[in-house]
Amino acid sequence: MTRLVLAVAAALLLAGCGHNFDVEKVLTVTDVHTGWYDAGIVEGKNKLVPSISLKLQNISGEPVESVQINAIFRRMGDPKGWGEHFVRAIDATGLPPGQTGGSLVLRSNLGYTGTQSRLQLLQNKEFVDAKVEIFGKHGSRTWQKLAEYTIDRQLLTQ
Repeated sequence: MTRLVLAVAAALLLAGCGHNFDVEKVLTVTDVHTGWYDAGIVEGKNKLVPSISLKLQNISGEPVESVQINAIFRRMGDPKGWGEHFVRAIDATGLPPGQTGGSLVLRSNLGYTGTQSRLQLLQNKEFVDAKVEIFGKHGSRTWQKLAEYTIDRQLLTQ
C-alpha cells in the first residue's frame, strides 16, 4: 500500500511539473533592435558594447514556461565568443499561447573603449562589426539556436 501511495504521489508531482518542449518549435523572436550601447566611461575612456533587445512570442497552442535565453556575441570573422548574456526569459508562470512576452535587453560585457567620442568610435577604421546568436532552452534540454543578427552600427543610449 505504501508503494502505491508513493507511486501516485510521484506521478502527480511529475504531472504538475509541466511538459517538455523544444523552444525552437514553440517560440519565435520578434521586435528585434540591435546597436552599440553607451556603457559609460571606464578608466577614463568611452565604452561601447554590442546590445540587442527582443521579445519572445509563443507560437504554440500551449502555455510555455521556464525558458532560459543566452545571447553569444562575436566579432565578425572571429569564431571566439566576445561576451554573452544569460537570462531567465519566461518564468514558471508561463507565457500563454499566442502571446508575446516583455522586452529582453541583452548586452555583452565586452566592447570597444577609446578616448574618441562615441560616434567617432563607431566610425573608427579599426572598428569590427559584431553579431549575436540567440539560444534558448527549457529544463534540462540542450540549447537550441533561435536566431542570429548582425549588430547595427548605431549608438544606443537605453
